[in-house]
Amino acid sequence: MPTDPQRDSCASPDDGRRSVLRGAAASAAALLTLLHVPTLMAQTARSGDARGDILVGRSTALSGPLAPFLVPIHEGQDAAVADFNAQGGVGGRKVRLVTLDDGFEAQRALDNARQLVEQQGVIALFSQAGTSQVMGLLPYLERARTPLIAVYTGSPAPRTAGSAWLFTTSPSYVDELHQIVRNLVSIQTTRIGIAYEDNEFGKLTLPLAEQAIAAEGASIVGTQAVRSKGDNAADAARALAAKQPQAVLMIAAGPPVVAYVRAHRAHVGVPLYTLSLGAGAQVIRALGDDARGLAVARSTPSPRRANLQITREFQASMKRHNLEADYDRYVGYLDARVLLEGLRAAGPAASSGAEVARAMEGLGQLDLGGMTYRFGPGQRHGSRYVDIAVIGPGGQYLR
Repeated sequence: MPTDPQRDSCASPDDGRRSVLRGAAASAAALLTLLHVPTLMAQTARSGDARGDILVGRSTALSGPLAPFLVPIHEGQDAAVADFNAQGGVGGRKVRLVTLDDGFEAQRALDNARQLVEQQGVIALFSQAGTSQVMGLLPYLERARTPLIAVYTGSPAPRTAGSAWLFTTSPSYVDELHQIVRNLVSIQTTRIGIAYEDNEFGKLTLPLAEQAIAAEGASIVGTQAVRSKGDNAADAARALAAKQPQAVLMIAAGPPVVAYVRAHRAHVGVPLYTLSLGAGAQVIRALGDDARGLAVARSTPSPRRANLQITREFQASMKRHNLEADYDRYVGYLDARVLLEGLRAAGPAASSGAEVARAMEGLGQLDLGGMTYRFGPGQRHGSRYVDIAVIGPGGQYLR
């Protein structure tokens, strides 16, 4: 059963009795370490000085192959935090992201979480990428009584795990797939081919795509695996073309996306759709004009249309920080805004993860100026918003 975040305990030794209790405190600290929960020292660091910064831990890939794809997301997050602090923070206390590199490795992500909570004294974790990384953290979150807010994986596994300490801010791959297929069916496109990456991500997501296509009343004309190096992309595209699909759904990320999109343009020529993961800024730049026409499931409104208050705030923030207002930065910016609202609700005296978790749960319907999230008892997954955007000339989305 998930732990109830409504309760919290964080005690420190009375200064007047420190000499009497020193031996007992040392024994208790050793026991807590064995149980893999925050040590007494870390709990004291959490309570901290009310004038000090509010610390939030961010374990992320600063190195390794995924690092370039996360850079714009980090930039959006950092911009939102900087703006928030410039406006006074939480009752005068600034929020500071304490960032460690995990190289997109699950064990390093877990080790970083322990260091951030038990040594750095953070009161929340933020922005963890990777399904294996998030799943590996869930038992620790419960032991450490520390929430993780915003993750970069659309896998349904973390969302169905029932953790009281995980708060997501974006839709799952299932949500994205259903919206893609609904969009196709609405324009009388029902014969769908699937090109999927020949790795764990592709193989686990393929049956979700098959289920979504069946549920929405469409049919699959064929599936083809594309190796992660993309060296068989042309063969896969030709094989799908022979099945005469009306559209193709691509389930891939990174290098094979570039290879398959180009092969698809050369050999298939029907509309091509992909998940949000498959069309990061780095991929679009690598594709150049070949990205034109690619339809992408996006978890945010358009960052270019100033029709929402939150979008106007985002655009102003990007201008202040000399950054381009694109989808990746918008994702990071929105996720940080949700985190900051949770910290604001917890208040300037918040000193524990349980207080932050309780505040996140108490947000209810959170409207950030046109982008709405819903949290509450038993509701930890705040958004299922999916839009379909098409890339136009110059790698720019048409809307």
